[in-house]
Amino acid sequence: MQTMPAHAAHHNDREIETLEEFDATVSARGTLAGFRVQAVDLTDRTRELLTTSAAGAVFLGCRMREEAAAKIRTDGALVFPLVPGLPFEPYRGLVYSPDELFASLADGYENTPDARAYAWFQRTKADRDVYASMLRAIHDDSVSDALDELLSGARVVGVMGGHAMRRGTPAYEGAARLGRELARAHFTVATGGGPGAMEAANLGAYAAPFDDAMLLDALRLLAKAPGFTPSITDWAAAAFEVRARWSKGGRSVGIPTWFYGHEPPNPFASHIAKYFANATREDGLLARSNAGVVFLPGAAGTVQEIFDNATPNYYESRGEPTPMVLVDRAHWTGKLPAWPLLESLARDRSMQARIALVDRIEEAPEALKRLGG
Repeated sequence: MQTMPAHAAHHNDREIETLEEFDATVSARGTLAGFRVQAVDLTDRTRELLTTSAAGAVFLGCRMREEAAAKIRTDGALVFPLVPGLPFEPYRGLVYSPDELFASLADGYENTPDARAYAWFQRTKADRDVYASMLRAIHDDSVSDALDELLSGARVVGVMGGHAMRRGTPAYEGAARLGRELARAHFTVATGGGPGAMEAANLGAYAAPFDDAMLLDALRLLAKAPGFTPSITDWAAAAFEVRARWSKGGRSVGIPTWFYGHEPPNPFASHIAKYFANATREDGLLARSNAGVVFLPGAAGTVQEIFDNATPNYYESRGEPTPMVLVDRAHWTGKLPAWPLLESLARDRSMQARIALVDRIEEAPEALKRLGG
């Protein structure tokens, strides 16, 4: 369905992020000199490490036996050790999967890696500890690197909208249909990765390979747990039930943040780039939406995203302006009148031909194609 490239097709060929890549490099090159090895468990590769040059290599958080570590240091490699007691991997080479973040959901959401990382963030944020803030920054930088590799060559459309949209509502179904339509048009759907409108768009992309009946059945199943309050566990379990019943769904990206840790990530994004720093996440999501952004009705966060996106389009600081489609005329001209301001900003600039206001979600894909032309 979607044209999201397989991992590692385009990534920096000096980076080794999996055991398979490690083995392939050692066998093809016969050297690790100058390579960057990220968070790979090398406990069972002692022989290879002892017999392969690692001059100028960097090992970031890799498990290995002491004699292997001593030998590669002697070669002149830099070894950044594992950080004990962390609920996340700061040097990770790949973005997250829903299964990884929600592991142990059966024991309650509070026991998942996602919830434990949030609890760690809350604890360390209050301490203002430079060590903790450095670990967060390293983690977020690793996630950005992994996200760039994942999206290399993809045509990405961002779908922005509020977390308050509930399952079982016509608006949620509309957002899901939008995600499905975009995925079927060979766009990679990217959202803020949270609940509500974001989840609906990721669900739509997940549903892209299936027929209409699947989406209707999935919407019915999800409506049993309409929101992530009072129970994130029940809300997430309903999503995993859908994923189990229809496995091999379409791919999409969610880019959430632990800054809003009370909001869980949604399990329908196949790839989740989760950040500690919300500013890095916001800017990263919009900067990577190279084929345009659709703004569904939302509140303060969505208004902020509209103008975060409009500013580089206005100054053309990222090159040519990208399409912006606002959905729901009454919302964006009456309730929160962002459209008149956007229109005034765009007047007589090249971004004027790249903005549109539509009434209905169904009109958004067509508007995107028209503006992108």
